[in-house]
Amino acid sequence: MSDSIEEIISNTSQQMKKAISHLSVELSRVRAGKANVQILDGIMVEYYGNPTPLAQVANITTPDARTLQLQPWEKNMLGAIEKAIIASNIGLNPSNDGNFVRLFLPPLTEERRKELVKRVNSEGETAKVAIRSLRRDGIEQIKKLQKDGLSEDIAKDAEARIQASTDKEILAVDSVCKDKEKEIMTV
Repeated sequence: MSDSIEEIISNTSQQMKKAISHLSVELSRVRAGKANVQILDGIMVEYYGNPTPLAQVANITTPDARTLQLQPWEKNMLGAIEKAIIASNIGLNPSNDGNFVRLFLPPLTEERRKELVKRVNSEGETAKVAIRSLRRDGIEQIKKLQKDGLSEDIAKDAEARIQASTDKEILAVDSVCKDKEKEIMTV
């Protein structure tokens, strides 16, 4: 029985950590005023009839703090890359000079910064909901074990451990969101 309790607690904790790593990935895509190649993650380019990640058809660099530069491996991909960026709706207009596709990031206005902070907080809240859902699932599994003969003291102790893990991970979500908010609001 104690092995299955440890397994439940361990699985719940691992799933909570995955929720935080997912939050970090999502927040890395939020533009914070300076050029970041992760803004382009998830953009798919039509490459000989197959949707292919942008990073696999072009070299992406940041020549300065406000510019992303894409150099396709094949020159005939310039148009497809431009179409994919426009279709992705990331709010950037590509500029094509025949060799490179450049994306110029305009400076963020105060209003836009506040919108981005709201988005960050929304992503953080989504992560907290996922963590609380995982806590609920873990506690339900322990209650099932209790019905199968697990003592009440051991069940309560396991529930307390899951709650402690939940509290710790929610603090981590708050910390990640605060760091991103600070990065966005820094001019």
